[in-house]
Amino acid sequence: MSTGSRKISYQEYLNRDYRVIHAPLLPEKDFYNSIRLGDVAKVRHLCKEPLHLKEGLGLLSDDGVQNMKYHFVISTAIIARICIEGGMQLSEAYSMSDYYIQQCDLMSSVEEISELHDTMSMAYTKRMRALAKENVMSRHVVKCIDYILEHLDERIQMSTLCELTELSEGYLSRLFRKETGVTISSYILMKKLETARNMLKHSDYPIMWISNALAFPSQSYFTRVFARECGVTPARYRQAPSDSI
Repeated sequence: MSTGSRKISYQEYLNRDYRVIHAPLLPEKDFYNSIRLGDVAKVRHLCKEPLHLKEGLGLLSDDGVQNMKYHFVISTAIIARICIEGGMQLSEAYSMSDYYIQQCDLMSSVEEISELHDTMSMAYTKRMRALAKENVMSRHVVKCIDYILEHLDERIQMSTLCELTELSEGYLSRLFRKETGVTISSYILMKKLETARNMLKHSDYPIMWISNALAFPSQSYFTRVFARECGVTPARYRQAPSDSI
């Protein structure tokens, strides 16, 4: 798989739940940003207007309750995405979205769905606030992490990170390990495997495709590293029930 096609494939995967990201769900531009920043007071204020009374909601179903469920799913997907971009772990963001979407499916009125939407929004916001307190890092390390998360489909070189931060390899390596507790190479592998686990559970892409999409040298190497770090092979991980892992 070429670098260009690998990037396209990987981005298609990342965007699989967000094809409707521009739907006119919540017109306030700062709503999602406030969640990402962990601004509890701002999000609580913006949630005062119930979801089902907001202007601009598109008609996705003639059934009122089903229509609200569709909008709930869209909103939850967007919030999960912006929280991932803000530093939340993929597995945590998707576990939260799965939970709230399942809860929404049990609702029988638009009022219940609106109330659940507020609860879901606040849960993500509070978690992002907690993460912000836990992860106070230097701008150099933040730059590295942002670059790594945006380029998991590539073979990330230390020289690129040094150029990005304008720091020497030795100093950057020591700084990164001091602030994160792991080496840069370990962090890159950790994030690639985290994404691979998500792909295995939430898509039907072949294991070879996932290996290529995340720029592992070969499928055999990917399988060996995955088994070493996760305790099972990619195939067994995919087959195992989620609650047994």
